[in-house]
Amino acid sequence: MQLTRSLSLTDAVFVGLGSMIGAGVFAVFAPAAAAAGSALLVSLVIAGVIACCNALSSAWLAARYPQSGGTYVYGRERLGRVWGDLAGWAFVLGKTASCAAMALTVGTYAGAPKPVAVAAIVALTVLNLTGVQKSALLTRVIVVVVLLVLASTAVTARDAVQPAEFLPTGILPAAALLFFAFAGYARIATLGEEVREPARTIPRAVVVALAITLVVYTVVALVALNALGSDLAGSTLADVSPSLAPVIRIGACLAALGSLLSLQLGVSRTALAMARDRRLPGFMADLRAAEVVTAVAAIGLVLTVDVTRAIVFSSFCVLLYYAIANASAWTLGKRFVPAIGLAGCLTLAGAVLWQL
Repeated sequence: MQLTRSLSLTDAVFVGLGSMIGAGVFAVFAPAAAAAGSALLVSLVIAGVIACCNALSSAWLAARYPQSGGTYVYGRERLGRVWGDLAGWAFVLGKTASCAAMALTVGTYAGAPKPVAVAAIVALTVLNLTGVQKSALLTRVIVVVVLLVLASTAVTARDAVQPAEFLPTGILPAAALLFFAFAGYARIATLGEEVREPARTIPRAVVVALAITLVVYTVVALVALNALGSDLAGSTLADVSPSLAPVIRIGACLAALGSLLSLQLGVSRTALAMARDRRLPGFMADLRAAEVVTAVAAIGLVLTVDVTRAIVFSSFCVLLYYAIANASAWTLGKRFVPAIGLAGCLTLAGAVLWQL
């Protein structure tokens, strides 16, 4: 199936923002705080540095290979088919788990986790089947609404009763969880065949989306720690500002929907690329078939796991995926950044294994 280059730089940035901001703010801050306490900020810096390295490696590779498939394509071209296949499977499995995690986040904030999660996957799959341009437009609207909600939360946040404890042994596990929140730029690279001027647009979109996300996460982490202190580990962002709790819950649902929308776009296109190479059943070389199959798999996970398990499994798979991306970028002659990214991904993958 031939894809159409219809997405602009702004569209690509919003696809990345929709993925990262929804996952980071409303899904992983509480379990990360449970692991690291007030050391959450250190974990955030570590995850952000590794994400920056991964983003640069991904941007360089995407400019060289502007095709759908992301690191599945890069690993195959730079390291060999086995590594490409491993990256492809890590992405498909990890991002299918991410779809389940985001759908369950929608359901949790809506008060009916599994039924609402299934309904969200079905509804957004139908939207994706109507065309990527409509999906990109909805993602843009969702991101704007969520940023407004977060700004209101920061302004009205309450003060903590008891400061969070500093837990140094939890820094790396927390960083591995927080890495889940930075993985949205991968969806920009997987849209290589649908972005106008990909060699120029994709690297810019990756850098801009990641920079905005880093600023947002830092502000939210500071506000949440100040407002909830030791209670953050067992709380949601709605507890930061009780007066705005209903608005925050609506914002959380929208953010998670934005993440789910972008995730479905990315995973279906990697499945499409693998099917073209006969690494998946041939019928999935049709984009609509790939979207339906990945949606069914995500629904299966929703019905069998909880949101924390889905996040942990996704983080492990995505860290392996980016380890291969950095190794692939290293072969381009750009050594320093990919080396840091590769070492960081392998270290965090080891840390997250303790939580599986």
